[in-house]
Amino acid sequence: MNFTITGSLGHISKPLAGTLIAAGHQVTIISSSADKVKAIEQLGATAAIGSVEDVAFLTAAFSGKDAVYTMVPPNFGASNIREFIAGTGKKYADAIKASGVKQVVNLSSIGAHLDGGTGPISGLHDVEQTYSKLDDVAIKHLRPGFFYINFFGNIDMIKHAGILGSNYSAETPLVLVHPNDIAAVAAEELQQGFTGKSIRYIASDESTAENLASVLGAAIGKPELPWVEFNDEEALQGMLQAGLPEVMAKSYVEMGDATRSRKLYKHYFNNRPSSLGKIKLEDFAVEFAKAFTR
Repeated sequence: MNFTITGSLGHISKPLAGTLIAAGHQVTIISSSADKVKAIEQLGATAAIGSVEDVAFLTAAFSGKDAVYTMVPPNFGASNIREFIAGTGKKYADAIKASGVKQVVNLSSIGAHLDGGTGPISGLHDVEQTYSKLDDVAIKHLRPGFFYINFFGNIDMIKHAGILGSNYSAETPLVLVHPNDIAAVAAEELQQGFTGKSIRYIASDESTAENLASVLGAAIGKPELPWVEFNDEEALQGMLQAGLPEVMAKSYVEMGDATRSRKLYKHYFNNRPSSLGKIKLEDFAVEFAKAFTR
C-alpha cells in the first residue's frame, strides 16, 4: 500500500513511518524542512517538502495514495491557536477532497468532543467537524490522552522547586499515552482499512496526578515528590516565566481547567477502549529519569 504521513519525523510520525515501511509499504513523509530529506530517505521513505498551509502541495502529496495520516503541527507563534488548528484542518480537508484519497487517519485528542473551553483541543474539535463534511471519505479520528512526554517540560520545576504540579488537584484522574502507542494504533488503522466516520480513543495508562508524581519521583530518587495544585494565575505566570508565549500559556491554562473540572475526560471514561497501550507509567518513568539526569 502507499501512504502519505504528515508530521515530519515527529514523536508519532517517525515510528509510524518505520512500522509501515517495515511491513513493506511505500511511505511519503511531509516535512516543512529540507534539512530532513536525508533522514527521511534513510528511513526508507520519500520526502515531500512543503507547507501544510499550501493546499496545492498537499493535494499533490495526497494524490494516488491508499490512505493518509494527518496531524496539525504545533505553532507557538500563532496569534489564535484555535483558528490556526482549525484553518490547517480546513486546508487538509480541501486537499483530501481534491486528491480523491478515500481513507484518512487523523490525530485528534481526548476532549475533542467539546466545542470550546479546552485550550488547543478546541481547534481539533473544529477539525473533526470539518472532516465530517467530506463525502465518500472514510475518517478515523484518533483521540489519545495526555502525552507522557509533556512532563519533560516540568523537569526544571522539579529541579528548582522540588514539586510537580498544575492547575488541577492531586486527586484528578489522568489519561496518559506514549507516542509509540499512538503510532502503533495509527499503523494498525491505516493497514487494516475502515469505513465510515468514527473515533478511537488511545491510552497507555490511567492514573491520578498524585500517583503520577509518586511514580516519576521514585524513578528520579525523589519518592516524596509532591503534586501541588496551582490556581490559574499561578499556572499562567509559571508558564510565562518558563518562556511560553502568552497565547499558548493561556490556552494551556484553559486545558488545565477542563482537566480540573473532569469534563475533558468524561466522554473517554464513558467509552473506554477495550485495551490500553503497552507503555505503562512505570515504563515511561524510566525514560523520564534518563531525561532528568541529562
